[in-house]
Amino acid sequence: MSEAVLRELLTTGLRYAPEYTGALSNHLPMALVALHRLGADGERLRVFFDDYTRRLSLVGRQGAGQGFAELQDGFAARLGAEGTEACLHAVLPGLMEGVGAAAFHGLIRTAYALDAGHAGELAAGLSYWTQRHLPLPAPEPAVPPQRDPAPWLQALNAEIVVRIEGGLIFERMREAARQVGFERHANALEIDAGTLQRLAEFAAGRYAATRDFTVLHLVTSAHAMRLLLPRLPDDAARRAALRAYARAYAAGVVASGVVLDATEPHDAGLSWAELEERARRSSDDHVIKLVYSAREEARAYGGDAHRRAAQRAVQG
Repeated sequence: MSEAVLRELLTTGLRYAPEYTGALSNHLPMALVALHRLGADGERLRVFFDDYTRRLSLVGRQGAGQGFAELQDGFAARLGAEGTEACLHAVLPGLMEGVGAAAFHGLIRTAYALDAGHAGELAAGLSYWTQRHLPLPAPEPAVPPQRDPAPWLQALNAEIVVRIEGGLIFERMREAARQVGFERHANALEIDAGTLQRLAEFAAGRYAATRDFTVLHLVTSAHAMRLLLPRLPDDAARRAALRAYARAYAAGVVASGVVLDATEPHDAGLSWAELEERARRSSDDHVIKLVYSAREEARAYGGDAHRRAAQRAVQG
């Protein structure tokens, strides 16, 4: 029953613009998918939908919204004509070069749409990613390569002399990427089969320690990357995508301004069942998404870092 309600609401939700109130991302479809995966019933999905849509506006066919509507129509037609796999093989490598688009929300919305198996929502996610594409500079590193994200990011942060403040997350990421220290270090992370897991677990640990809003997007984006990497055409494309993601991830860390060696608070020991139940009751779209992504990452990788991150999210 809730699966049918999810599909209905995702379809209805396509009428709403991808942003609202000063370029804030519309999280409605992502939160609905997360709620459903966390066990919410159809009634809860409808209540969340009705509450959230009060802040949204309809997709426009004229003015500022025209570009998105045209992209959405184009991707819908292309997915129908080529099929999902062929279309993703063709478009994902280019999109990954701007993976930080709208603070990773193009990436995340696309991954959740694929997870839900909803073609219309997938077209919307790809359209938003295209519209807000955020390529960052990719110079050769001027420092020795690092395998571990912690020393890589510590060294990068140490050379950023300008405090990045104000604006939306993607604006601060773009400004961070213009710094000389960023250019020296951004491509110095080694890319191998374990890179994404190490980035995912580092983000989870930093969120558990800081509950920083920007770092939250690193946790959810790492989950989205894991979902989409297999849809890239080959190993070379996956490696390039991880390289681009690492750069955007580093820009997100700098944009956050968090203390990278901050310690986590006392572990309250909440179980996944308790965390899921709290997330289902939450009206906070970011909390819902974080708990869902954290649970999925914990299932994929094991360990406890993501449970602690989810716990920090629901505790406020």
